[in-house]
Amino acid sequence: MISLNAARRTRDLTELADGDEVDLLVVGGGVTGAGVALDAASRGLSVVLAEKHDLAFGTSRWSSKLVHGGLRYLASGNVGIAYESAVERRVLMERTAPHLIRPLPQLVPLVSGVGAKQVALVAAGFVAGDLLRRGSGTAGSVLAPPRRVSRVETRRMVPTVRQEGLRGGLLSWDGQLVDDARLVVGLARTAASHGARVLTRCAAEQVTGDGAVLRDRLTGETVDLRARKVINAAGVWAGEVAPGLRLRPSRGTHLVVSDAVFGGLDAGLTVPIPGTTNRFVFALPAGHGRVYIGLTDEEQEGPIPDVPTASAEEVSFLLKTVNSVLARPIREEDVLGTYSGLRPLLDAGDGRSSDLSREHAVITGDNGVISVVGGKLTTYRKMAQDAVDATALTTRPCRTRELPLVGAASSAHLSTVDAPRRLISRYGTEATAVVAEAGGDRRLLEPIDGVDVTPAELRFAVRHEGALDVSDLLDRRTRLGLVAADRELATDAAEEALSLG
Repeated sequence: MISLNAARRTRDLTELADGDEVDLLVVGGGVTGAGVALDAASRGLSVVLAEKHDLAFGTSRWSSKLVHGGLRYLASGNVGIAYESAVERRVLMERTAPHLIRPLPQLVPLVSGVGAKQVALVAAGFVAGDLLRRGSGTAGSVLAPPRRVSRVETRRMVPTVRQEGLRGGLLSWDGQLVDDARLVVGLARTAASHGARVLTRCAAEQVTGDGAVLRDRLTGETVDLRARKVINAAGVWAGEVAPGLRLRPSRGTHLVVSDAVFGGLDAGLTVPIPGTTNRFVFALPAGHGRVYIGLTDEEQEGPIPDVPTASAEEVSFLLKTVNSVLARPIREEDVLGTYSGLRPLLDAGDGRSSDLSREHAVITGDNGVISVVGGKLTTYRKMAQDAVDATALTTRPCRTRELPLVGAASSAHLSTVDAPRRLISRYGTEATAVVAEAGGDRRLLEPIDGVDVTPAELRFAVRHEGALDVSDLLDRRTRLGLVAADRELATDAAEEALSLG
């Protein structure tokens, strides 16, 4: 088993201090940076990934957790991005991370107020999306074709849907990650298994095309690192690494509510935003008895915050939109928490951020730093491939299209793993290693004070997944920190796991 932990981090920094040149320095430990590190390391290059905070600290933990085929891009006529999304969705669901992704039914309820024109547009989009699914080679057994469903089936999936004027619903299927941050951790650990040095709490400063100064943020010590090439994958902070790069961050906000306010949501609820043809609000079942409601698309003005926050207007907008199809409105006091992420969109001049292209770009600056920006979580692998290709460091072909992440296996194989189902859905074949962390003590496999995480998982995160402090454990290796009350319940267990090392 490949282990990221404090001891390995110290060893890697000590070895780098000897001054040997590496092939590639990757700046940024989100999904794109981790994907770049894996792509390069799996082609035989020596790689260092430097992340000033933690893996998935930025945008990569704030997504809707959807691995999607790009319905929104179809609606805006961007077939190229939609097809790329469908292809990459298949790669994730069938090969690289099937243990972290499940098929998710997504339902558009046909209630009064959803007009015939809007219904026709959504139905046409679903049909076009299914054509892309088939064109990408994704089997119907993985993602079923779209269909119209009855009033009874609509109410079964969304018990609190408004019944007045209900005409049934339109159903389609997409992919949903159990956790976006866990995908990033899996990428980083798989990269490490191919020899990449993955260094969190390590800031890359004075970055040039042939290296950087790495500052250990735990000790203050520095290492002058020489690299043949440098890739800037710092997301919304990419402009700080490569001055002159113009980005227009767009904020996407989600609300966290209890599944009980929906009466037990059995599908992703999809609500078209009135007056638009390509924007929706989603209510997505998210495990831990939670539902995520999102998302917005607002300009982020001023300096880039480490942790963006939701505005009152965004909360009101999301509640108003989702409540338009519900019989029992969700109130502000039902909101357990919020989270917001920033999309690293290229500045294309005038226009709303929601109209900016979601295509990614690989740009080489005057100083030789290669920046990869734009894109979205679903297409991280293609972004990474394009960035590594741009370095011209190797003629070896990309391997990541067929390279499973740690823990990955087919559903048939996963069904034979001797571990609790919940752990298998988060760790795949490594669920048995999580169980082993309990050392035979069944209490360590019981939920912590009623929250849906066990002490064994926290210990596994410290010893094998690179968690260095309480926030790493509660905000990224698990998502308990999204709800303040859950964080408080689990803090003592997190501190105990860290003390055991």
